[in-house]
Parts: sequence; structure tokens; C-alpha cells
Amino acid sequence: MKIVEFSTRRRVTVVMLMATLVIFGLISYKRLPINLLPDISYPTLTVRTEYPGSAPSEIENLISKPIEDAVSVISDVIRVSSRSRSDVSEVVIEFAWKTNMDFASMDVREKLDLVDLPDDAERPVLMRFDPSLDPIMRLSLYGDENLITLRILAEDELKPVLEGLSVESGITGAETVSGVAAVRVSGGLEEEIHVDLEKARLANLGIPISQVIERLSEENINLTAGNIKEGEVEYIVRTFNEFRQIEEIDDIVIDFRNKVAIKIKDVGSVSKSHKERDVITRVNGKESVEVAIFKEADANTVTVARLVKGRLSGIEEKLRKFSGSIRLDITFDQSRFIESSIKEVISTALWGGILAVIVLFLFLRSIKSTMIIGLAIPISIVSTFFFMYIFGVSLNIMSLGGLALGIGMLVDNAIVVLESIDRYHKSGHSTIDSAIKGAGEVGGAVIASTLTTICVFIPIMAESIVLCPLL
Repeated sequence: MKIVEFSTRRRVTVVMLMATLVIFGLISYKRLPINLLPDISYPTLTVRTEYPGSAPSEIENLISKPIEDAVSVISDVIRVSSRSRSDVSEVVIEFAWKTNMDFASMDVREKLDLVDLPDDAERPVLMRFDPSLDPIMRLSLYGDENLITLRILAEDELKPVLEGLSVESGITGAETVSGVAAVRVSGGLEEEIHVDLEKARLANLGIPISQVIERLSEENINLTAGNIKEGEVEYIVRTFNEFRQIEEIDDIVIDFRNKVAIKIKDVGSVSKSHKERDVITRVNGKESVEVAIFKEADANTVTVARLVKGRLSGIEEKLRKFSGSIRLDITFDQSRFIESSIKEVISTALWGGILAVIVLFLFLRSIKSTMIIGLAIPISIVSTFFFMYIFGVSLNIMSLGGLALGIGMLVDNAIVVLESIDRYHKSGHSTIDSAIKGAGEVGGAVIASTLTTICVFIPIMAESIVLCPLL
């Protein structure tokens, strides 16, 4: 075979080529993204519609069935199912795996616009099931401070610092790649102004509650007031008249009786309070404020988690200056599980390679032959990292499992080739001739046996090539 003859006659060229691939592979390994599994986009969409105050039968007849009929005619739809509960309808649309979900979402929205829903029903919300949309980290802020203060600190201090974080490129140091997409704060107490009206006084004065609400909205405004042109300069004018203190709300005039102004404080009271809570989070027995961090779609989980952790030390120091009792803990970190899983797979592959070399030595009884095969394993794996980086393949359980499988195939083929070369060498041929004739003789068989294994994975690889542009 020409490749065998070239490798033996041009030994310096081959050594330089292998050294180049190893160097590029080591550089690429440091830049490979780390994920638990390859990126997978599930071809499923869920249409969620809320209809307050309705029974399940009404939800099914007025919302679920019309939506099912509208979306079932969309191309590539495999199955449509629905779940009707009190106040909520959920219609699940399953598509074929090769479907472009971006275009499918547009088709579904177009069909939803044509559905005639009840006037009191909320606008349908289209949700896309994707594990990558779950938060990658959850932080808990707790301490001896009141929950309103903790909530304000989370929204004013943590959220602005963490939102929009991006990872600097390792090539130029100035370019940035994807990072944190959003930060969601939940738990604690959200500050709210309560206007408590006395129904008896309003009834005696003949003032409806709607009039009080209207006066509050009229006095608390932030509207555009048009434009002013001065030469070539154009100014945007806005009207600011928002409440800043509780006393301002107390003094609002809602009506007149016998030329006497009736104010809010005459028919009720205004106080600072908090919104009604629907989420309560606790850490170490104390109520806390949870901060959920979401990554951008094409960002790497481990890289973004490391970036966030790097910023947390500065945030914690700032919080300690505010109050020594405040604590900020990481309650959930998806990157820890990913890193531990990847380390386990790498450790398993390393032990497999070491055991393979030991078994080879026990059977071959030749240090030289064992070292040749032992060197071929790391060179091949490190060189593969370079091609993984070029084609955008991440380090995950699947790709590392493929590398482990490749180690076994590499050892099998190396044994066959070495045995053939050794047979020619014992027959009196020179080292170069033995390498050329021995490797050339079994080259076809080795390629055929390798291709039989590759053919098993061709359907999976073809499916991945089709799905990759859709992710």
C-alpha cells in the first residue's frame, strides 16, 4: 500500500506530522467545550393557554379542541395531545426529528392567530421543551436581614452584575462569546404599596372604587409628551409624575363634596407592604431569596459556571460590607455534575488504556512492541482533539465513549499489523521491507474490519449531521 511505503520511506515527514497533530491536539483540548451530552433539540412545542374561572370541560371544548384542530394540519406534525385542567389548557405538539423547530414555531404562531378563543382567555403562550433552557446555577441569599431588603439586594446588586456576563476569547482576549442570558430572582418579599379603602366611608360619600382607581392612575404617570425641535436638534419630551412617597398618595383628591376636597386619607390608608407570595425558598432552615442563572443557547455550561463563580467572590465582599450576617450560597450547580461525569469517563478510558498495555505485554512478551502500541494510543487520542475542535464536537459522555471504543480498535489493529511485520522480520527481511510487506499484506483486512464497525455508526452520524443545523 502506498500509505505504508510513504510512512516508512518518509519517516522524518511522518514524525513531524505526528508532532504537529499532537501539539495542535493539546492546544485544542484546552479550548474544547465540556458538556454532559451532545446538544439535542427536542421536536416538541407546548401551547399553554389560561382561562381563569373555567372548568376542565369548558377548557377542553372552548380552547383545547380548537387549538388541536388548528395545529394538526401543520406539516411534519406526528402527534397532538392536550391536557385540560381548571383555568389552564396545555396542547403538546410533537414533530418529526428532522423538523426545523424555528420554522415550526412560526407556523404554530400563525395558526394560533386564526383560532377564535373566548374574550376572557389569556393569549396562548408557546413553550419549547429543551433541557438547556433550565437554569445552570441557583444561588441563595439569606441572613438576618428582612426579606424585603434581601430581595432588593438580589435585584439591585446581584442581578445587574451577573446579567450579560460573557466569556473573553482565549485567542485575542478582546472578543467575547456567549455567557449568561438571564437572571431570575424569586422568593423573599417584593415591596408593594397598599391602598386600603374603607367601604363604609366610600358608600356614605357615594364614591365608587373605580373612581379611586382612575384617580390613582391619572396621578401616577410617565408618558411621552411629544418632540421639540430647535434648529437641527430634536428633543424628546416626557411627562414624569410618579409617586415617590406615601404622603403623595395620601393627599390625592378623588372628589369634592360641598366644595370640600375628599382625599385618599379620608377614605382609607396607604402603607408599605409586600406582594402576595407564591414561592417560598429556604436554606439551612432560613427563608431566602433564590437567584436562578440561565445561560445563552450556544454557551458552554461549565465555562459560564466558572465565570459566575469568579464574580461571586467580589459580590460576597460587597454584601459583607452592607451586613455581616448576609450569606450567598450556591445551592445548585449543573457544571459540578457535568465535570464529575466527564472525569469519571476520562478516568475509565485511562485505566482501560493502561490495562490494554499490560495485557499486551503479558501476551507479546516484547517491550518494544508494547511501547509501539502504547505510544500509538495517546498520539491518536490527542490528535483527535484537534479534529473535534475543528468540527465543533464537545467533550461529553458520547464523544469520550467513542474515544474509548477507538482505543480498543486501535489496539486490535496494531496487534495484527505488528504480528505480520514480525513474521516477515523473522523470515530474514530487513526492518524497512518487513514493515512495508507486513503492513501492506494485512492493510486491506485491517481497513475492512474497521469499516465494519464504522458502518454501524453511519446512520447515527448521518442523523447528527441533519440535526446539527437545527440546534
